[in-house]
Amino acid sequence: MSDLSTASQQQSLQQTPLHSLHLELGARTVPFAGYSMPVQYPQGLMAEHKHTRQAAGLFDVSHMGQLRLVGDGAAAAFETLMPVDVIGLGVNKQRYGLLLTDEGTIIDDLMFVNRGDHLFVIVNGACKAGDIAHMAMKIGDRCDVIPMPERALLALQGPKAVDALERILPGVSALVFMTGGAFQWNGQELFVTRSGYTGEDGFEISVHESLADAFARELLRQPEVKPIGLGARNSLRLEAGLCLYGNDIDTTTTPVEAGLNWAMQKVRRAGGERAGGFPGADKVLAQLQDASQVLRKRVGLIALERVPVRDHTPLQDASGAAIGEVTSGLLGPTIDKPVAMAYVDAAHASLGTKINAVVRGKLVPMEVVAMPFVKQNYYRGPSH
Repeated sequence: MSDLSTASQQQSLQQTPLHSLHLELGARTVPFAGYSMPVQYPQGLMAEHKHTRQAAGLFDVSHMGQLRLVGDGAAAAFETLMPVDVIGLGVNKQRYGLLLTDEGTIIDDLMFVNRGDHLFVIVNGACKAGDIAHMAMKIGDRCDVIPMPERALLALQGPKAVDALERILPGVSALVFMTGGAFQWNGQELFVTRSGYTGEDGFEISVHESLADAFARELLRQPEVKPIGLGARNSLRLEAGLCLYGNDIDTTTTPVEAGLNWAMQKVRRAGGERAGGFPGADKVLAQLQDASQVLRKRVGLIALERVPVRDHTPLQDASGAAIGEVTSGLLGPTIDKPVAMAYVDAAHASLGTKINAVVRGKLVPMEVVAMPFVKQNYYRGPSH
């Protein structure tokens, strides 16, 4: 029975335009966000992780949602959904955003680019149907919300990503972190942003599904580039201190609890030119102004013993009282130590605080540390 149910589950999963290429490359696939996705290739998670930190890794992220917001009022409309400066974003500039509930908690995190005549938005795969419906319902009367299911998305990450991509798309090296531009390849337009989810320099490339396989193969022909699966994507982003929606942020967490204050520009805060006016503004602005309103916080943890501390591991103080839970955790391949992100009560969130994780009944001592665990290497331009 289990074999049949597994087979039917596999059949019901969607496939990205690179599915055949993944199988050809020997990928082990798993269900993720409704898709059959490569979790690792024959070289294995550890090698894939280290290759991305040292050279360039190619990730298929086509399960993510891409959409356009079109119309004169698109920026002003989008700004009503998030505590973020959308109106002030320059052309070809990219910004991180947060869709919020009326309670000020996080529906999804996303990236958006001002492309001049429209906003280009990328949302998480597991959330895309809900996000698109949410936007259509809330702002569909003020701008056109246009899903782009025909677009694939590739991420090329690592210190040598720019060398590989510049050969294929001349001029792409002129981009800096959180900017984007249109490029031509084989007669079709690609849209490239210099950003990603690993803490390394790199690019995300939106390409028509009909071109995706050929473009991915061209990238893999470059000597720096190897294919990388979801397993290493997860370990890379955790070392970089980046949140995974559904683990580290969700509809139970506010941006301030999650430590995402940096994502909320001054113009939208109390005293700002366009303060408030987003869902849950009263709660979020109160938490920004008054630390006593924030009862728990997302923190980075390093285990003081070599014991991996996984997601959902309970955390205790020295007296054995429950103080929180790990949301993401593993042995960091670059730092070579067990690292984790967790929510703990505010009294235990200060750097240097010692707490205990309960792993299979054993207490594992951990310390609250600054994130990222591994230095971020974004390219901000020659003057930086």
